[in-house]
Amino acid sequence: MDTNRLLKWIIVIVLAIVAWKYGLPWVKEHMRGSVATSSSPESSCTTTAQHASEIWGSGLHRFANPPYDIAAWSDFRSGVESEIAKAQTECRCSQQSCETTRGAMSDLRSLVSEFDTAIRNGSPPPDNAVQRQESIDTTIETAAALARGGK
Repeated sequence: MDTNRLLKWIIVIVLAIVAWKYGLPWVKEHMRGSVATSSSPESSCTTTAQHASEIWGSGLHRFANPPYDIAAWSDFRSGVESEIAKAQTECRCSQQSCETTRGAMSDLRSLVSEFDTAIRNGSPPPDNAVQRQESIDTTIETAAALARGGK
């Protein structure tokens, strides 16, 4: 084997190693980035909605029984409504998952409003509040499954 041929083989092997070590990870990273970007609005939509629902569910126990701290309630309600607004903003797409999530956020906003009226009037919370919250969570989970399916 002459040196010219040996040199060509060494160059080919070095290029293959460089492509393997640097090129393949770069391609994988860019492919993963494009997939994440294409599903981002739907997943962001449902994730933000799940967060809003979790904020509501995790803080509501403080207002289960009278007497109510109206200032604390107002802060809590404002925080939840802000999270609902964020979710509705994230869910402006026309995909079925976004439409489903918007419906769930509308239901959650209605539930928050009914709790607000009850707490401010000193009356008991809605009787079906637990079932409605479960329904909202189920709807958000359905929307998340739709988003994962690209719908």
